[in-house]
Amino acid sequence: MAEHNTTTAPPPMDPVTLAVLRGRLEQIADEMDATLYRSAFNPIIAEAHDACHGLYDATSGDTLVQGKSGLPVFVGAMAFAVRAAMRVAADRGGITAGDTWLFNDPYEGGTHANDFKLVRPFFRGGKLYCFLASAAHWHDVGGNVPGNYNPAATECWQEAVQIPPVRIVRAGVFDEDVLAILKANTRLPDSLWGDLNGQLAALDLGERRLHDLLDQYGDAVVHQAMGELRTRAVKLMQSHIAALPDGRYSFSDILDNDGVRDEALTIALDMTVQGERLTLDFSRTSPQCAGPVNISRATAIAACYVALKHLFPDVPANAGVLDAVDFVLPEGLVISAARPRPVGGYTETILRMIDVIFSATAQADPRRAMAQAYGTINALSIAGHRTDAARKGQRWVMFSFFGGGHGGHSDGDGLSHGNAPISTATIPPLEILEAAYPVRFTQWALRPDSGGDGQHRGGLGAVYEIELLEQDAEVFIFGERGKASPQGISGGSASSMNVFSYENDSEWKQPAMRSKMIGIRLKHGERVRLETPGGGGYGAPAAREAAAREKDLAMGYVTDPATAKGKA
Repeated sequence: MAEHNTTTAPPPMDPVTLAVLRGRLEQIADEMDATLYRSAFNPIIAEAHDACHGLYDATSGDTLVQGKSGLPVFVGAMAFAVRAAMRVAADRGGITAGDTWLFNDPYEGGTHANDFKLVRPFFRGGKLYCFLASAAHWHDVGGNVPGNYNPAATECWQEAVQIPPVRIVRAGVFDEDVLAILKANTRLPDSLWGDLNGQLAALDLGERRLHDLLDQYGDAVVHQAMGELRTRAVKLMQSHIAALPDGRYSFSDILDNDGVRDEALTIALDMTVQGERLTLDFSRTSPQCAGPVNISRATAIAACYVALKHLFPDVPANAGVLDAVDFVLPEGLVISAARPRPVGGYTETILRMIDVIFSATAQADPRRAMAQAYGTINALSIAGHRTDAARKGQRWVMFSFFGGGHGGHSDGDGLSHGNAPISTATIPPLEILEAAYPVRFTQWALRPDSGGDGQHRGGLGAVYEIELLEQDAEVFIFGERGKASPQGISGGSASSMNVFSYENDSEWKQPAMRSKMIGIRLKHGERVRLETPGGGGYGAPAAREAAAREKDLAMGYVTDPATAKGKA
């Protein structure tokens, strides 16, 4: 009788061990996040937590584990970044121990050029086990506009320096030549140096923690746990999709303009639910445009990942989230743009993608979705040179993003003055910004009447007013929602729109593009003001309880309960 070699899969891991290993793996990523937050020089990383760390599959580059405090939008995008590093490494001698690859290519790794990705292969016993990776938003990397949110860019080189995958560490040795190129292409070389070292330190710690875990449990056991966590994510996603009614659900929304032409752009979704599979078809979306609201395909898929994680929060954060989802993203759309189309304002476009996914899902099951959030990060840069004797001529660049209202939902009112749903980042505290830059916040407050009315009201937006304390400076703004309000669902009303204004010679003005502006000059004592949107309402306004309306009025959330419908 012939003998047959059979390979049997290990028995399923017991739930307790799997839960322990899931927690330990997530803790590795969480500690990497914390290491960078505590060591970065840049407030957007240190205070706002615009960064992410994770573990990625050795063969596919797919996301295995991500920390709970890292930016969700990086989860989907970083898998593309790891694959890009893998391809380049294969062409340049292979994937070898002791190397760390660095790049900011947004067409390969997703998001935009401020987000620098570091990818490091992790070896055990001379064999590649997985990858560790870090992504973080560097403060300034060249380009025409300090902080790099250039609303007038028509090609990627006007936004920032473009760095392809290169070894910043080769066989354990740091490459000073690469560092010299990076420092020559930033207005803030000390900030860049600190952030880069923070990312490298985070990867170092991740290596040590992962070795400790594998030493304790064994390589095979941990590898099995990673596979089972992905399988669990797939099964949970399939069950959630199956719970939605089969059908086709469509929704479209607009971007104000691309910063170059004042013409609205459409983000359109046809969502099909069929059994345990979900299809997200964006074919009706506008073609790629001249200005920087384009995004790459990698970024678009990452945006879908974030929206799905909001809708189904119990699904583990790994590549299994997308295994039950089909994407239709034809080439040449504003959400599948190719080099050299500018992509620096990616945040605005992915927020609109999330909006249309929420609103389409609400047609299938309003209890599962929430109304649209405020829909813009309002990326603001103020830049100039110091004039005091101690720092005369020193370059300063304040870059920050700002909050607004979240949408109402089946369980209650939306969050007031929250951060954008693309992230777990926090809005930098005004005390930090005032300490770091020559500015004073003369207003930081909730914006009355800005939330959409409904059975459950949308959260309120905010009012920020910033006074310049230096002799002069330039201001740049990159926002959205200046033409179309965030929408409600299930009969809820739309919220307010975004309003940006600035003071010149005692006169308040607004930019022609509404939400985008480049190179406005301010003098000492002059101010800029952001009035951010609220969130859309959930359910018919007539269904809102009288006690809730009385509280709204008492708290100053609305100024007239009979007429305040959340519109600008």
